[in-house]
Amino acid sequence: MADLSINLAGIQSPNPFWLASAPPTNSGYQVQRAFEAGWGGAVWKTLGEPIINVTSRFAGLNFGGQRVFGFNNIELITDKPLEVNLKEMDETKRRFPKHTLIASLMVEHKREAWHEIVKKVEAIGVDGLELNFGCPHGMAERGMGSAVGQHPDLIRQQVEWVKEVAQTPVIVKLTPNITDIRFTARAASLGGADAISMINTINSLMGVDLDKWLPIPHVDGKGAHGGYCGPAVKPIALNMVAECARDPKVGIPISGIGGISDWRDTVEFLLMGATGVQVCTAAMHHGFRIVEDMIDGLTNYLDQRGIASVMDIVGKAVHTYSDWGYLNLNYKVVARIHEETCINCNKCHIACEDTSHQCIDIVPDAVTGKERLVVREEDCVGCNLCSIVCPVEGAIEMVEIPSDKAPLSWNQRQAALAAGGSCEL
Repeated sequence: MADLSINLAGIQSPNPFWLASAPPTNSGYQVQRAFEAGWGGAVWKTLGEPIINVTSRFAGLNFGGQRVFGFNNIELITDKPLEVNLKEMDETKRRFPKHTLIASLMVEHKREAWHEIVKKVEAIGVDGLELNFGCPHGMAERGMGSAVGQHPDLIRQQVEWVKEVAQTPVIVKLTPNITDIRFTARAASLGGADAISMINTINSLMGVDLDKWLPIPHVDGKGAHGGYCGPAVKPIALNMVAECARDPKVGIPISGIGGISDWRDTVEFLLMGATGVQVCTAAMHHGFRIVEDMIDGLTNYLDQRGIASVMDIVGKAVHTYSDWGYLNLNYKVVARIHEETCINCNKCHIACEDTSHQCIDIVPDAVTGKERLVVREEDCVGCNLCSIVCPVEGAIEMVEIPSDKAPLSWNQRQAALAAGGSCEL
C-alpha cells in the first residue's frame, strides 16, 4: 500500500486529510472523534478573545438536486475561554500524539498580543500554528481576519512578530477576497512563514427570503455578509492554489482548502501544488467517517499507478498550468457524436444553435429517415459546450484533429510580428 504520510513544512501527518479550523474542530470531543475516524490532522477552531455568536448563523445552497452545494456562515471564532481550549487541546494531543494538531490564531494587531498567545499554545505541544488572516465577517470589522489578509504589509509584519517567538512551523491562512492572492502569499513568505493555507471563505449573501424579504440567514430581522464555502468554491480555490504553487516568489508549501469533498478533489489539489488538504463543509454535511472513503480512494489511486508515496504526486501538474498567451493557437479539437449512445434529446443542438457556433445539424438518415445529429467539423471551434450539456456520459467526444502547422502561441505570434516576421495560423 502507498504511504499516505505527508510532511508540510516540517509538520508530520499520518495522511493528508485534515479538518479545517471551523465548527467541526470546536472541542476536544469533536477532534478526538475525528482522529478515531481516521483524520490525519485538525486545525483547532480559531483561538483568541472569546466572542458571542448569533443565531441563526448557517445557510445552505442546494443546486440541481444536490444538497449543500454551497454553504454560508456568519459564525465567528471560538466562544470559549483560551484556558478551556488549551486544556482540551492538551488532552487531545496526549491521547493522539501521532496525529497533527494545529492551533489557529487570531488576535488584535499588536506584537505583544501575538507573542503572548503563541507562547501559550506552543506550551501545550501543538505541531504548528495557523494565523487566520482570512475570516471575512465579524472579526474583519474589528480589524482582524481578512482586514489584515487584504494588506500584504500587515501580513508580513504580523508574521514577522510571530516568527520572533514561534518554535513550531507557521502557516498563514489567506483570504480569497482580494484581487490577486499571489501578492499576499508573497508577503507571508517574506515575513518568514513556513507555509500558506488557502482559501478561507468568500464574501457572500446566500439568498433572500421571498416571503419575509429578509436575508438568509437572518438574525431578528437583519442579516450580514458571510463566508461562502463548499463544493461550489472548489474551482476558485484550485486556481489560487495553482497560481501560488507556480509563483517562484511564493516558494513555500501549501495546505489546500476549498470545496474538497472526496479523494478525487484531494488528488487535484495535490497535483496542483498542495502538500495536504483541509476539509470542513463535507464533514459538516456527511460526518467524520467520510475520511474512510477518502483514505481508501487515495490509496487505491496511488497503488493502481504504482506510486509509492502521496508526496510523489505533489505539484506534478503545476507545470501544465500557464497563462492564456502561452496556449497553442494551432491545436484543434472537434466534437463527434456517437449515434449508438445518443438519445436524441437535442440539447447539444439547442446549445450550439442558440449560444455557440451553429455547427450541429439535425439530418434525416438516408435509409431509415430517422433524424440524427451530425457535427459539421469544418465549422466546429472545439468549445466543448455540446459535450458539457449532453446528459449521456461519452455520447459526445472531443477529438483532436492533427495539424501540419507548428505549435504557435499568441506570445510567439506577437513577438514574430514585432520582429517583422509572419506567423501562420
